[in-house]
Amino acid sequence: MPRPIRCRRIWRKPRANYFKPAGIRTVDLEEIVLALDEYEAIRLVDFEEVGQIKAAQKMKVSQPTLSRILKSARKKMSDAIINGKAIKIKGGEYKMAQPKRSLGMRKGIGVGGHGRMGGVSAGPGGICKCPNCGYELSQVRGQPCNKRKCPKCKSLMTRG
Repeated sequence: MPRPIRCRRIWRKPRANYFKPAGIRTVDLEEIVLALDEYEAIRLVDFEEVGQIKAAQKMKVSQPTLSRILKSARKKMSDAIINGKAIKIKGGEYKMAQPKRSLGMRKGIGVGGHGRMGGVSAGPGGICKCPNCGYELSQVRGQPCNKRKCPKCKSLMTRG
C-alpha cells in the first residue's frame, strides 16, 4: 500500500485557471488537468528561478518529490502545447501557506516590510502630478490621485 500524499504548501493561486489554444472552440478541446501543486512547482522553479531544494522547503516536500511533481507538470504542459489541448489548473493535495508574522506585521506594513503599495509610502499628504503636462495639485484625503483629472490637459493624474 503506497504512503498517503502529504499536503503541499501553495503560496499563491493562479490568476487564471484555464488556458486554451486560440481559434479552437472549447467544446472541441481535450483538457489536461494541472494540479495546484504542479502549478506551484513550475511557478517557483521555472518562473521565479528558486532552486529545487529551496522550492521543496517552501512547499514542505522533499527535493525528490518536488522533482517528480515538476516532471509531471512539464509533461502535461508540453502535451498541451504540442497537441493543442486546454490546460485546467485545479485540485491536488495542498494547503495555502500562511504568511509569517515578521518585520512589522503588526504595524500594517505586510510580509517582508514592503507594505501594500510595494514599498511606496502613499499615506495622507503629498502631491498629485500629471504625467503629461507635469501640473501638480495637493493630494486630498479620500480622493486617490489616479481618479483625479488634470485641470489643464484632462488626463488622469498619478501620485507625485
